[in-house]
Amino acid sequence: MTNINHFGQPVGDELANNQPRKRPERRTLEGHYCQLEPLDCDKHSESLFTAWHSIDDERDWTYFSINRPATQADCNSYISHISRLEDPLYFAVVDQRTRRAIGGVSLMRIDAVNGVAEIGWVNWSPLMKRSRFGTEAIFLLLSYLFDTLDYRRCEWKCHSLNEASNLAARRFGFQYEGTFRQALISKGLNRDTCWYSMLDHEWPAIKTAFQQWLGEENFDADGIQKQKLEAFQTADKVRD
Repeated sequence: MTNINHFGQPVGDELANNQPRKRPERRTLEGHYCQLEPLDCDKHSESLFTAWHSIDDERDWTYFSINRPATQADCNSYISHISRLEDPLYFAVVDQRTRRAIGGVSLMRIDAVNGVAEIGWVNWSPLMKRSRFGTEAIFLLLSYLFDTLDYRRCEWKCHSLNEASNLAARRFGFQYEGTFRQALISKGLNRDTCWYSMLDHEWPAIKTAFQQWLGEENFDADGIQKQKLEAFQTADKVRD
């Protein structure tokens, strides 16, 4: 039923007792396979440089607005700068087994008044590919936003031509909202940006799917998944 104001105009749903949310903080988010640690140059730069250079080319940096740090000194300078920022708020993805950083991710465009934040700068190294680390890292951020901070909306934005990022957004349960044409110029090239979102009332079912996929029983002795994440999301929709 649509709410009508005293002018007879349709308006949005009333949000009783709505208050600004807290801003995300520099804190460690613990997972089973990895943990997210506030990015720190002394702690993470050397292992991140090694992880990012575990392949010879920069294909994983094509859709970023910057290039891969060429030297350890460049990496130190880069991480020293971004680790001091409040928005984006950067985290290192740390392998629980080796205790080494293998990727990075951030919360950005943080709007605590409206309870909205974006997951961005998703920078997985080759050491994270085809593993449980990336999925668990996103799960930890979503849980922090929705379960701990009570945010209303989480966003995901990516280059329209970045097939991997678009597929990841859908796989994680984000809903496509549209494409902003000629939104940015990146490395001298046009970028159209795809927008995705996840809302607080959608999170409980998505959270259950994440937990089921991440469960040990979903992986064989070689660490290969038995069912895809999408299968658990579909099952939840069928039960609903």
